[in-house]
Amino acid sequence: MKLVSNWREAWKWHSTQLLALIAALPAVWVSLPPDIKAVVPDEWMPWVVGLMAVGAIVGRVRDQSSS
Repeated sequence: MKLVSNWREAWKWHSTQLLALIAALPAVWVSLPPDIKAVVPDEWMPWVVGLMAVGAIVGRVRDQSSS
């Protein structure tokens, strides 16, 4: 496996940040109180995760050199 040349900067990339959020989402979700979970219907969850994944793709291909 070969890493990208600037792998040490990966924590700054929007794609990395969104993917970390996607990875943390299940742990955060189970720890939320039921009244907060009731605000987001269960059938929305695939859409929420899907939109975050699309955001990660956009964050990966977008030029972030000025950010």
